[in-house]
Amino acid sequence: MVSEGWLDGLAQWAHQVFVLQFDVWVLLGFIAQAMFMMRFVVQWIASERVGRSIVPVAFWFFSVAGGFLLLVYSLIRKDPVFIAGQALGLIIYFRNIYFIFREKKEALPPQE
Repeated sequence: MVSEGWLDGLAQWAHQVFVLQFDVWVLLGFIAQAMFMMRFVVQWIASERVGRSIVPVAFWFFSVAGGFLLLVYSLIRKDPVFIAGQALGLIIYFRNIYFIFREKKEALPPQE
């Protein structure tokens, strides 16, 4: 049986984390994490549809959106580890989008 003291402690912790510290930046952090998670959901659904692992363009757009919001969040929180990780990630995401658009442009028939 769980003691009441443990439950009270858990309730106080949850109140501290989810009520007292909940502000617009925490909301941004949750939205950013949701965007980042959606890239995996999109990739999973696309892969299931074709029966093999693929990375759809939407994956990279969700990566940019989530990465940018997480970078803003980490700048506000002044977390240098998180800042470095998100900044590097954004470079990679934008580079992949560049490759995708370059490939599509090259695949277009020449215009006269």
